Amino acid sequence: MDTQKPFVIGVDLGGTNTVFGIVDARGNIVAQDSIKTQNYKTACSFVEAGVVCLTPLVAQAGGIENIAGMGIGAPNANYYSGSIENAPNLSWAHDCVVPLAQMFSDQLSTSNYRLPVRLTNDANAAAMGEMTYGVARGMKNFIVITLGTGVGSGVVVNGQLVYGHDGFAGELGHVRVDHSAKARLCGCGRHGCLEAYCSATGVARTAREMLQLSERPSLLRAKNLDDIESLDVFQAAQKGDEMAKEIFNYTGYTLGEACADFAAFSSPEAFIFFGGLCKAGDFIMKPIEEAYNHAVMPIFRGKAKFLVSGLMNANAAVLGASALGWEK
Repeated sequence: MDTQKPFVIGVDLGGTNTVFGIVDARGNIVAQDSIKTQNYKTACSFVEAGVVCLTPLVAQAGGIENIAGMGIGAPNANYYSGSIENAPNLSWAHDCVVPLAQMFSDQLSTSNYRLPVRLTNDANAAAMGEMTYGVARGMKNFIVITLGTGVGSGVVVNGQLVYGHDGFAGELGHVRVDHSAKARLCGCGRHGCLEAYCSATGVARTAREMLQLSERPSLLRAKNLDDIESLDVFQAAQKGDEMAKEIFNYTGYTLGEACADFAAFSSPEAFIFFGGLCKAGDFIMKPIEEAYNHAVMPIFRGKAKFLVSGLMNANAAVLGASALGWEK
């Protein structure tokens, strides 16, 4: 850690929003702002908008010379190369390799100081945040699963993030959970991935399918079919809507069975869930745990904890990503 430079930049780059934070050595986010990720058609325009957003935040920190480094958590991010590679949920990085760390470093550096920028998978960043500041403090074996636009995961074994030989290990959202001929198409181009069923978009898709396949009454019918979002399903479930509760039960059961498979290779102490869908509370968490204990090998049954992130909103990913900024 560079004690001469009191701040780092943490960036949570999500499929919908990108959050920028200035973080001090104690893990306090002292300044924060965001932009809409998908408002930009090219990586260059996205980086330019990010720099515009960051400029007043950096000024609050006393200038770029007070920033020890920058860490970015992003989908399909390669820690080793500093690039985003073929990210299915980013229109400007869908079919290409974007050297994002280099691009931000070039834009933010000055003639007197070159800012180090490092990149990691967004879910890995969330895992780092949980391990340092959240419910995973003191744990050495756990899996963070992020439930947002997609499904991401950060796998920690013996206190270390698992990157694999190419930087892409732990893509549990793209483990196939449906091998049938009718399996859903995932954004990655394959069919039947966990992400296609258990992300926020997956929940909305399940809702549309259930509404089309039956004429059962539901509060969800008050909204145009194509406009239904996971939040609508949650609000309907809160009001006692049986179809909405079934949608969450189906989602949780699918996710719980997948976690039972994940336990077989890393035997985690906990599964930690992060993202907007976690706000559904018991509607989704109860079926996850029930399905897990029903499907998991007996030697693992009842051992894992099922926890919701201990950090609010995007803080887990911002703080986790910021930890990369302190690396030498």
